Amino acid sequence: MTKSINNIVDFRRPSANAKAAIILVRVSTKEQEEGYSLDAQRHRLNLYCERRELEVLRVFEIVESSTVGERKKFMEMIRYVEQLKQPVAIVADKVDRVQRSFREFPLLDNLICQGKIELHFNTENYTIHRESASQERMMWSMGVIMAQSYVDSLRDNVKRAIDQKIRNGEFTGMAPLGYVNVRDERGRANIIIDESRAVLVRRLFEDYATGLYTLGQMLKKTKEWGLINRTRLKKHLVPSHIHKIINNPFYYGEMRIKDQIYSHRYEPLISRDLWEDCQAVLHGWKKKPFKWGGKDFVFRGLITCATTGKMVTASTQKKTYSNGETGEWTYLIGYDPKEPSKKIWVREEKVLDQVIAILGRLQMEPELLEKVKAYIRQTAHTEHDFLRRSIIELQKEQTQLQSRMATLMDLLLDGAIERSDYEEKRNTLRTKLAKVADRIKAQQAGDDNFSETLVSIITLAARAKELFTGSNILTKRGILRCVFSNLSLNGTTLCYSLKKPFDMMLDCPDFAKWRPLRDSNPCYYRERVMS
Repeated sequence: MTKSINNIVDFRRPSANAKAAIILVRVSTKEQEEGYSLDAQRHRLNLYCERRELEVLRVFEIVESSTVGERKKFMEMIRYVEQLKQPVAIVADKVDRVQRSFREFPLLDNLICQGKIELHFNTENYTIHRESASQERMMWSMGVIMAQSYVDSLRDNVKRAIDQKIRNGEFTGMAPLGYVNVRDERGRANIIIDESRAVLVRRLFEDYATGLYTLGQMLKKTKEWGLINRTRLKKHLVPSHIHKIINNPFYYGEMRIKDQIYSHRYEPLISRDLWEDCQAVLHGWKKKPFKWGGKDFVFRGLITCATTGKMVTASTQKKTYSNGETGEWTYLIGYDPKEPSKKIWVREEKVLDQVIAILGRLQMEPELLEKVKAYIRQTAHTEHDFLRRSIIELQKEQTQLQSRMATLMDLLLDGAIERSDYEEKRNTLRTKLAKVADRIKAQQAGDDNFSETLVSIITLAARAKELFTGSNILTKRGILRCVFSNLSLNGTTLCYSLKKPFDMMLDCPDFAKWRPLRDSNPCYYRERVMS
């Protein structure tokens, strides 16, 4: 009666006069196992054993590659053979079912020389044993060489196919979260946006780019949103997932393969600028670890000490009054300009009052604000002309880069440059081409919305004090990042510089001063505003 344990089939023990044998059937993949390959091999080898009057001790069914890994099932068979007291014949369909390289050759040859095993190959119709002639052993060696040659050739074909797919912009692995692997009606692999997750992944990038959240806080937000992975268990993300997503260039149109960057042909989920903003935030957190990073302080990670250059930390202190009531105050901790080794504690409210005073200087009277907004909209044709000229220049640059790519290919075909140099220069040109294409796309999109964007920024500046005063901590931090390019604390005094165009709006109550502000340098002005 047959007994199956761990893919090993046991038969009755052989009689005293019978010659013992074990059958080895092997496939390389699970897909082959689910077909008829194992059954077909087992049937043929059972017939072979009957013809040779071999009684089968066991059938080893092995589903593993003969060239990758430790071959655990194969070694299990070898250990079983070594424990037997009598010689045993290992019966296989062909040489490549036993081995496809010379890695196992010394092990098998040693057992053959000891008289422990014989190798029987059904299809090739020969046997290798201790008394085999040199010609038979040569046939075995040639069989292994042919098997290894087949594997090497297959490996080369696979590598060439993968290289061609990469050149065509095709990704050969599992699509990142926010995308899904599919097959078209012809069975060809493709990657499309996963509509159920793409919105949340895009939101992850947008929120993280603000610089208001750590990776740990973003992890909490994804759990609140209900963003889950695509595995069978469909669990929430873990910290490594967030870091991997933020670092993955696939989302803006490039794929990283073995530390090399290639353009892909799939639909981007975000813009390159948004991805680079996230990289800047990520690297910024690494450079300035903040002791109180888990607490919601307004100036957390945003303000430095003008005396030492160190990041200003924050602390909360509780105080009990004489009437028994308690209060909590937040202090910013910097260093005394007169004694740099001495710490000073500044009430957060004092620094916030200075911020509110600065934002107040950006305010406009409602009548002036409406005049400025109307003027910007009326002069939109100037912006259209600038955008048209800018797009033409970018298209010229794009054509030049494409010409360089063609020249680079000619140099490779002529043998003027090495393949490695070609790959390096080609990747550089591809990256430049992708950036130019992104800028053209942004310019074309900005043709309609730049004036409205500028109006929105001016409206924000005009109401910045009001918005800042009545908002929560996260909104306050967002306004600080939007308006200020640098904040430092010199003793108790706030030192600052404003971003464009807010620096030009400071203390500018006269409408006449806005006309040159809008027209003097539209190229520079637009680049700063749109960024």
